[in-house]
Amino acid sequence: MAYKTLQSLRLYEQIVQQIEDSILQGALKPGDQLPAERELAQQFGVSRTAVREAVKVLREKGLVEAYSGRGTFITDGTSQAIRQSLDLMIKIGQPEGSTHLVEVREILEPEIAALAATRGEEQHLTAMREAVAVMEGAGTNAEAFIEADLDFHLSLAEAAANPVILSLIDSIVGLLREQRLTIFTVPGGPERGQFHHKKILEAIEHRAPERAREAMRAHLQQVRTDTRAFAAKREPALSKSVS
Repeated sequence: MAYKTLQSLRLYEQIVQQIEDSILQGALKPGDQLPAERELAQQFGVSRTAVREAVKVLREKGLVEAYSGRGTFITDGTSQAIRQSLDLMIKIGQPEGSTHLVEVREILEPEIAALAATRGEEQHLTAMREAVAVMEGAGTNAEAFIEADLDFHLSLAEAAANPVILSLIDSIVGLLREQRLTIFTVPGGPERGQFHHKKILEAIEHRAPERAREAMRAHLQQVRTDTRAFAAKREPALSKSVS
């Protein structure tokens, strides 16, 4: 099955549309298995996180079902799984929603980084290095930077070698993407984020769990600060639109 390379924002939505079209046209039939995550990412020309988010949406629509150790398969459409999306529970556009998300990340991600420092394999380190390199060269390309940022944190979760952790991070990918879109617009936000990503990676490369934990805490403090800066910048604009 050949797919078109994608270029614009909301890449995962376009992936969903192409796969839906393939199902409607009969190119994909019930019981067919989707290619592996990395292969799909290569076919679409997107990051792995965009593919994972697309598969999540397809699952919510009841069009595919994922089986641990087997893969993801097209369903027959008779068993519509109704899943409440976290995207509807936390409105990222509201300051309190962003604060709640940062709090969740502060609970989870420092320990994820520490586990990654002790359990991570070379393939995870390679993925993190590649993500950092993409962010380094992204410049003003928000989409490229954000997708690489998501890939970095996904690789961390994979390196923790705990499927529950990976599922939890998967469940908030959409929220993380929205949060990064706001932070990218804060002057110096991407540069500060990149500084912390490098510190986290360095700690994991040196197998130093406490350093990795502290580096992630520092990163999330930066995220909290930049989130507040974005909210403060947006308040005057909102006041003008209301008046």
